[in-house]
Amino acid sequence: MSNRNGFGRSSIGKKWIIALTGVVLVGFVLGHLVGNLQIFLPNKNQLNAYGALLHGLGPLLWVVRAFLLACVSIHLWLTIELTLENRRARPLGYEKARFREASWAGRYMAVSGLIVLGFIIFHILHFTANVIDPGFANIDQVMANGAVRHDVYRMVVVGLHNPLVSVFYILGMVLLCLHLSHGLRSLVQTLGLKTSKLAPWIDHGGPVLAVILCLGFIAIPVSVMTGILHL
Repeated sequence: MSNRNGFGRSSIGKKWIIALTGVVLVGFVLGHLVGNLQIFLPNKNQLNAYGALLHGLGPLLWVVRAFLLACVSIHLWLTIELTLENRRARPLGYEKARFREASWAGRYMAVSGLIVLGFIIFHILHFTANVIDPGFANIDQVMANGAVRHDVYRMVVVGLHNPLVSVFYILGMVLLCLHLSHGLRSLVQTLGLKTSKLAPWIDHGGPVLAVILCLGFIAIPVSVMTGILHL
């Protein structure tokens, strides 16, 4: 597709938008994991303090959430669109050979992205909007000074105590990290940061980072189901 149709409509433009939204989302995933892992701190109130800090942002928090959800939607939409364009532009035999040579994560980037988007929506409805379990909105902690704040620790433990929720959470995180293991290399290459010296670090570092993120996230539901994290 020609650049005359606009940067965002060209293949190069789409790749850049995919890469830039990917940078935003990788940054969010890293920050989200750091926040979530506070659940393992000896002081259980630390996670509640973190939650209170975020809620203290007020409307700004929802602006950030909307921005992140928009990034996910744009990232996924353009990835699917670009994939379909590439398939239409290439001979069938070449496309089949390319599919066989690609990694599992590379083959099913669009499918894993759709499932991850579904998980994100479920996650927001479950723990943020309290639509799936309205009772979560009333799980509060009364502090020593009489102040009341949301008991995030209790909400997470109660929510992940449901095996179906925990299994879906683990599936979502595994697919997300498979997506990242392939996407990080494409992202760096699109942005022109992949040099001959950095290539080995990027090729191996992406999958390693994805595994670390995956283990960090799934440690929470596994710890709840095995009783390590409890009320």
